[in-house]
Amino acid sequence: MSKALLYDSTMCIGCKQCEAACAEQNKLPYTDAIAAEEKQSEHKFTAILTRGDKFMRRLCMNCQEPACASVCPVGALQKTSLGPVTYDADKCMGCRYCMVACPFGVPKYEWNKLAPKVRKCTMCPDRVASGKPTACAEICPTGATKFGERDDLINEAQQRIRDNPGKYVPHIYGLTEAGGTSVLLLSSVPFEDFGYKTPDYALPMLTYRILSRIPDFVPLWGLALGGVWWITHRREEVAASEGQKTPANGHNGRKQ
Repeated sequence: MSKALLYDSTMCIGCKQCEAACAEQNKLPYTDAIAAEEKQSEHKFTAILTRGDKFMRRLCMNCQEPACASVCPVGALQKTSLGPVTYDADKCMGCRYCMVACPFGVPKYEWNKLAPKVRKCTMCPDRVASGKPTACAEICPTGATKFGERDDLINEAQQRIRDNPGKYVPHIYGLTEAGGTSVLLLSSVPFEDFGYKTPDYALPMLTYRILSRIPDFVPLWGLALGGVWWITHRREEVAASEGQKTPANGHNGRKQ
């Protein structure tokens, strides 16, 4: 069964231990300055957002049908059966299609490195595969972030909403958004307040409709580029041939 994370913002105290644990797990720097950043970046995979006395987490949603993986031409991004969307830097060619496709704006690029990678939360795939919870869920002191089977977490989230009328927005974010995600959110304020807006349908179908048309254009572009190459190459051959016919002294061989 697919694993998932349930984040209940009403239980979050903003301690940011999840940020620190994520940084340690992924060998990222974590300083006071980075802790103060309320945004995801190539060096910060998860962030706690603050609005007054309300908190919210931002991290890769590890979608059930990830748009990032659907557009990756080399298979560097893969959805696993356990839930995480993994990234293989050795396969990545740096096209950054995933950055454009992601509806949550999650993948970030290491612009300042000589050998840049795409960076994002991958839901601790090694830990999950060995039966452990994600680093962020394990360290959470209040249980605001919980790890488990996705179906079980959905049932638990629904029960919390039923048992506490008026405490929560009556919706589990990630249940249907982008076709469903492996990160589920509960909140007492509208999710839009923290920038969460996404279609309910799976996005790979949209990318498929676009990418499926590419083969129609490739032969045409191939012919066009081939023609340009032939013309350019032919001009160089003619120029070289004319140059060989001209004597070294610059005369054309006719009597003056």
